[in-house]
Amino acid sequence: MKRLFVLIGLVVPAMLWAQSGVVARHPQGQGEKMLTMEEAVLGRNVRPSSVYARWTGPDTYACFMDRKWQNFDVKSGEASEYVAATLPAGIPEDAANLTESPDGNFAYTLGKSLYIFSDSPVCVAESENDEITYGQTVSRNEFGISGGIFWSPKGSRLAFYRKDESRVTSFPLLDITTRTGSLVEIKYPMNGMESERISVGIYSLADSSTVWCEVDDFGDDRYLTNISWTPDEEHLLIQVLDRTQKHVRMNMYKASDGSFERTVLTEDNERFVEPLDPVHFLEGTYSFIYRTDNRDGFRNLYLCDTLGTVRRLTEVDADVAYAGNDGRYVYYTSAEVSPVENHLFRIRISPARRKGSFDPGTARFGAPERLTSEEGWHNISLNQDCSKFIDSYSSFNVPGCTDLRSADGKLIRNIQTAGDPLSEYKTGEVLLGKVRSADGNYDNWYRLFLPPDFDPSVKYPVILYVYGGPHSQMVQDSWLGQVRMWEMLMAQKGYIVYVQDNRGTQNRGAEYEKAIHRQCGKCEMEDQMVGIEMLKSLPFVDADRIGVHGWSYGGFMTISLMTNYPQTFKVGVAGGPVIDWKWYEIMYGERYMDTEETNPDGFAATSLIGKAADLKGKLLICQGAIDNTVVWEHSLSFIQRCIEENVKVDYFPYPLSEHNVMGRWRIHLMDKVTDYFDDYL
Repeated sequence: MKRLFVLIGLVVPAMLWAQSGVVARHPQGQGEKMLTMEEAVLGRNVRPSSVYARWTGPDTYACFMDRKWQNFDVKSGEASEYVAATLPAGIPEDAANLTESPDGNFAYTLGKSLYIFSDSPVCVAESENDEITYGQTVSRNEFGISGGIFWSPKGSRLAFYRKDESRVTSFPLLDITTRTGSLVEIKYPMNGMESERISVGIYSLADSSTVWCEVDDFGDDRYLTNISWTPDEEHLLIQVLDRTQKHVRMNMYKASDGSFERTVLTEDNERFVEPLDPVHFLEGTYSFIYRTDNRDGFRNLYLCDTLGTVRRLTEVDADVAYAGNDGRYVYYTSAEVSPVENHLFRIRISPARRKGSFDPGTARFGAPERLTSEEGWHNISLNQDCSKFIDSYSSFNVPGCTDLRSADGKLIRNIQTAGDPLSEYKTGEVLLGKVRSADGNYDNWYRLFLPPDFDPSVKYPVILYVYGGPHSQMVQDSWLGQVRMWEMLMAQKGYIVYVQDNRGTQNRGAEYEKAIHRQCGKCEMEDQMVGIEMLKSLPFVDADRIGVHGWSYGGFMTISLMTNYPQTFKVGVAGGPVIDWKWYEIMYGERYMDTEETNPDGFAATSLIGKAADLKGKLLICQGAIDNTVVWEHSLSFIQRCIEENVKVDYFPYPLSEHNVMGRWRIHLMDKVTDYFDDYL
């Protein structure tokens, strides 16, 4: 009889999980050790060992192995000491944004001014006042922008950003480290208000002169992004995006005087267009590779020229990303195998010549070749001539592997294969699966952690960890589904932990990503609730003990779920939450929500201020007090409304933390989060 009970206990969960979209399982660990919070937060000894490898030449690469940098020869495999390049004497110690030119010069910023250094420092652009910045990132790092200095291919010219924040409102941050406390004013462009003004300058090293690109499109609060030089250094391509983020013009400007030459292509979308990539010229030609999701529904690559030719190169219903080209092959990574896998492909371009030059309009494209065969998520680094690549990958049950391969995908040698760092720990089974989206059109992937020694006759509490916002993908077919070790720790403590992607996140195409437009949180919550209802249908889930935790957009989702589904969620911990999109930044917020003036119903429906009275469960809000991303006005305003509505809520600030609580302070944070679930869930 006992044997029969055990068999039933094993068979019933398997049948249930088969109905719940389980795709892969990671077995329970056989060790005895329990994770500490320090291990979970800092990742020490509980992450797969890895090597950081980068190309130092066509046939050499540097690796950080055995606690030191070594340089490896591809052909022989022999290692030698890696000696890092040193900066020339004379560059100031406090120089920032250092960027080296192809011929060995450097550009850098000091304060808000821009300099170059050859034999001595030369000021390219000196800031006129504290509201003008040269050579630094703009637009709060949206639109793929990560810097403000752009060397030409041979180093004879330097393009750079000028940012004017004189019209942008300030927001005060409290500095408690001074004797009596003080306020630090930051420029924070809030939704619907005045924005920064951006210009692009071009400095000529030959005659020490600067010209400015004559951008006349869309008004002076438009965005300038994805700065790209033509191979001959004679022109600059700029993607000009209007303030509404619904119209893009790729314009070409003369480097000699900054004058407008022509519009190469345009993009228009009634929801939003989001340019994220500079163009990449095909080696030896004046044609370039361009990526957009606005033409065929997925982020695909297009072969273009500056005369207006636009041809789709990657004809797949999946998002892809450019990896490199050698003039014959274009290499790219793609989600076409599965949205939770990332693989390397290449397409051959057979040139057709027109009057001795490459003609993109009649060039022939070969069939795509898949170059990575092992299941999982592959991170690719091609060498400069695209003859070889370093492939670092993992999958749900493979902790990690780094291989050196030739351009056709053949293995040259294995650099490292990682072991299981949790082999000595007591861990439960981990599941990778998928559920349908609330609209029935997509599969949403999830990872789920079961407690060790899982007993299907016991009802377990559930913690939903959520982010759910744009540009995220929480679940991948990488080791343990892209695990955060806090999830494993909570499973060890007896919780079922569930993490799921939803519409609005990336890597599933434009319709999936843009479903949130003008109503952030709506379809995301609907999708998350499909997963929650699936869990509630299982006999070992305690439907009366479901908690939720998330940070930033995940904090917004946490409070949204708790106030829109108060009967489902008993406990929540929200970190750095967006409360009302009118208080969030222009660049991100206006893309997804438009403005309060143009979308009043959307702002009213998504604001959490009016939902404070609907809060029934126990809620803890944690917030960095000097958060310059989701400013303090959000969470404090929600707390004030809770006070007015006599709604009990808990609050814990981190006085010296910005948007994220980092380093060893994060141990305190996650202890706080854990204790809250232990006490109330």
